[in-house]
Amino acid sequence: MPRKPGLSATGPVPKRSDQRRRRNRPEVEIERAEGAVEVPVPPADPEWHEIARDWYESLALSGQSHWYEPSDWATARYIAEAMSRNLKAGAKFSAMLFASVMSGMSTLLVTEGDRRRVRIELERAGEGGDEDDDVVSELAQYRERAARSS
Repeated sequence: MPRKPGLSATGPVPKRSDQRRRRNRPEVEIERAEGAVEVPVPPADPEWHEIARDWYESLALSGQSHWYEPSDWATARYIAEAMSRNLKAGAKFSAMLFASVMSGMSTLLVTEGDRRRVRIELERAGEGGDEDDDVVSELAQYRERAARSS
């Protein structure tokens, strides 16, 4: 999946957009192209290690797969294959192959940090930023009470 122009895939994980205060930075201009009309999800290989198969199948259920093109699914299949081979190797587990698999996962925006770096945020249905504010407020109140009782 190509990175958006002008966005860094390295560095610290940025805050979610609703948590950022600085809003005076100009938006990065984005070039657009049409994607595939329909993107079928290739089935997982039944011969893969169970963990690799579960990971691959979880991608189809994950929000970021909304942006996947056929080439992204081909990449995911390759990563799952490498992961499976590494997991089946037993005592010969390869640290270099593991690092490559993790790098490939990052390219597919598998973790929240990866998605935030390219300014993609997923929300569950009915979820909003207000709940996070409530939790932060509760924590602040807890800290305040703890400080008073000390």
